[in-house]
Amino acid sequence: MRKIAYELEGHQKLFFGTLTNENRFRIVNLLLEGPRTVSQISDELKTNQTTISHNLRELLKCGFVTNSEDGKFRIYSINKETIHPLLNLMNKHIKKYCRCTIHEIK
Repeated sequence: MRKIAYELEGHQKLFFGTLTNENRFRIVNLLLEGPRTVSQISDELKTNQTTISHNLRELLKCGFVTNSEDGKFRIYSINKETIHPLLNLMNKHIKKYCRCTIHEIK
């Protein structure tokens, strides 16, 4: 039983660690608004495309985002099955239980 718990802890670290990177966190929040190409994400976040592509690969590894092809473009979307509902639940939790201000977080 402990081995299974240990393996889960490693996966949980990977899952939560994926969002500790500010660029990945910003990409996920942007994709909550709707699908985007790398160029669109890069333009909106004012970050170079190489950085965006690297972070999208990390988000794909853990299933935070999905992608599809539209001609020569790859379109990235939030994982609507699990991540979108999870983030909605997280935001609901934050509004109800997190009593700190933004100044306390920094």
